[in-house]
Amino acid sequence: MARHKEGHPVTASFLRIARMLDRATLALCMAAGGVLVLMVLVNVVLRYGFGAGSIKMQDLASYAFAVFLILSVPVCHARGGHVRVEVVSERLPATYLPRADAVAWLLFLAPVFALIVWAGWGDVLFAWSIREGSTTPGGLGGLFLVKTALPVAAALMVVQGLAAVLRAGRA
Repeated sequence: MARHKEGHPVTASFLRIARMLDRATLALCMAAGGVLVLMVLVNVVLRYGFGAGSIKMQDLASYAFAVFLILSVPVCHARGGHVRVEVVSERLPATYLPRADAVAWLLFLAPVFALIVWAGWGDVLFAWSIREGSTTPGGLGGLFLVKTALPVAAALMVVQGLAAVLRAGRA
């Protein structure tokens, strides 16, 4: 199979898909952040300005926060925002970091986030089967959608981790 100047065609396709998933995840994070800010503002104005409130709007703020927080993890990882201890690695050759990242992805990131997907899948399926809603009486439905964010974010972490390893290997 012929190699393209940007690498193996399968690798290039995977990296394109990873970038598209990252953009979609970023858009969802931004939307959730916007909804969160708006709902908190509306809830505060209603409560302190008019002495009223809405449990559904409070639930929406909680849902938005949960989605924003969990989807921020793969977005941050895709941008290299993870924590790294540089005490040892700054003294090692430049080839050390990509190799260390590959080992970390293989031994830690992929297994841990794959376990999150595997362990949480049953709960998500059950939540979808009953169309789980808020635990608060009179609250907002759709909690099953929020619960879906965790295994989706975990799967995105595996994808973004592999993409980072592949990009480092091409550099």
